[in-house]
Amino acid sequence: MKAFTRKSLIMGLISGLFILSGLFSAVQAKEAWMFDDIVEVDFVISKISVPMAEDVMIIDARPYKTKYVKGFIPGAVSIPFSEFDQKKDMLPKDKDTLLIYYCGGLKCKLSHKSAKKAKALGYTNVKVFAKGFPEYKKQPGAYPAITAEYVAAQIAKNETLVVDARPKETKYDRGHIPTAISIPFSKFDALKGKLPRELSTPIIFYCGGLKCKLSHKSAAKAIAMGYKNVSVFTQGYPVWKKQFGGDAAVAVKAGEIEGSIDLARFKEILAKNPGSITLIDVRDKDEFDKGHFNTALHIPVEDLEPKIKDLPSDKPVVFVCSTGARSGEGYYMVKDVRPELEAYYVEATIDYKKDGSYTLTKN
Repeated sequence: MKAFTRKSLIMGLISGLFILSGLFSAVQAKEAWMFDDIVEVDFVISKISVPMAEDVMIIDARPYKTKYVKGFIPGAVSIPFSEFDQKKDMLPKDKDTLLIYYCGGLKCKLSHKSAKKAKALGYTNVKVFAKGFPEYKKQPGAYPAITAEYVAAQIAKNETLVVDARPKETKYDRGHIPTAISIPFSKFDALKGKLPRELSTPIIFYCGGLKCKLSHKSAAKAIAMGYKNVSVFTQGYPVWKKQFGGDAAVAVKAGEIEGSIDLARFKEILAKNPGSITLIDVRDKDEFDKGHFNTALHIPVEDLEPKIKDLPSDKPVVFVCSTGARSGEGYYMVKDVRPELEAYYVEATIDYKKDGSYTLTKN
């Protein structure tokens, strides 16, 4: 019995040595081309935000026309490995920025090669999502982002429903992607019957650009309803209009947009007498926390309607957001509930800084 045990132990040790030798060889083979810092899908998803954080860049190393155009991780920029040297200026100036590279899965070397190049350029916080886009798409609730070219191709096929998640009066009625229907996110539950009965129908949501969350929120609601082929055109109507031109828009009085405040006057008020207006920021909490006007009250647009009756009437109310979409929606909510209240919204793209400073660009 003892001899058998001793023999079994020796054979087990020999087998273990073979296994360890194989594992060591596999590690050596992997190190030959794989990057040394690999992350999993949960880490990547935790870094996705709208808009993307300034200290994070997710980079798609796959070819642009054959892969990226048809679908990518939301927020990811396209820097194909084959064009790394030509496009390295797209990388952030801050070498401590978190860079996450990905490509087509475990057998794809493009992300690893790109990461090594970035590290050689001096970037100190570089990682590779080795399982790549295929793994991202498997995650519950995940949806791909797509480009304007892909949206145009899907419209031409006439098999896809395109949905504008922006407010109808302030945005959709003034111009939208051809064939798109209007389902503003704030009215999604009331208008979800406009969505097709067949849950496999391709649906593309869009709104006001990379800083607009409305399309992402709408996509999440559609997925929760069981729709299986949902994507988001993250660059939204501004990029569509730039590339393909806008659809028919309604005329606006005297060249000015109804309800919007004159931008020069708004800047003057902020600089000289901010207390003369009730300034309300209708963005989400995570956006507000990253930066906002120092005098702004925070009421997310989803929470605004029941609070309209309590808004002060002793001075004008001005709504702000990031793109003019949600602030415009706030304006129309007020006009529906309290038409006598003097209210305006800022029709502009605003970049907020943590210290209360900002940059404002006319839409």
